[in-house]
Amino acid sequence: MWCRRCCAKTQRNNVNAAAKIALGAVSAAYPLLWYFGRNNGAFFWLAALMCGLWLLRALTQRERGQRVVALILAAFFAAVLLLRLPQSMYWYPVWVSLLMLALFGGSLFAKQSLIERLARLQTPDLPPEGVRYTRRVTQVWCVFFVFNGGVAAALVLAEAWQAWAWYTGVLAYVLMGVLFALEWLCRRRLRRVHAAAEVNQAALNQQER
Repeated sequence: MWCRRCCAKTQRNNVNAAAKIALGAVSAAYPLLWYFGRNNGAFFWLAALMCGLWLLRALTQRERGQRVVALILAAFFAAVLLLRLPQSMYWYPVWVSLLMLALFGGSLFAKQSLIERLARLQTPDLPPEGVRYTRRVTQVWCVFFVFNGGVAAALVLAEAWQAWAWYTGVLAYVLMGVLFALEWLCRRRLRRVHAAAEVNQAALNQQER
């Protein structure tokens, strides 16, 4: 019985990992796939693929918020397919930004922000300054999602398809990479400052003794 449970858990984890990798790869390439394939029959297979991947993600996701996001995006592609609305395919990056904004922004009203929950996976006893920092990082990501979704929506409304493809398929990921790099540098600096403060406090305590 124990062996069966372990095998079933391993299989679920493998399916979940495979779904995440496949969804990440296809989502990253989605804007360029759609832009270059829209006139070559890409509508049905790309919409069906995205619908299937998001549905699989929803079925294998344990976290409620992310499961809701996956179900909404699966429903979006299902509706696009059923109603045959190829022009709606351009709105996918906008939907992603809006849902990520809801996920990150909504966590600011919870006990722990989304970034704090992620940070506590590595550092369960997160100090108060770490809590404040993760909250600020969550707010920064909210600003990014507002900006990113706004730019993508503006390009769709302007019907600037080439600019839409290169922004959502290339530049947006460059901006995300820059944001990740800046956050990493800030986090390292914060840790150095915190470590130095602990050393100074320990020295003061030693002198008082």
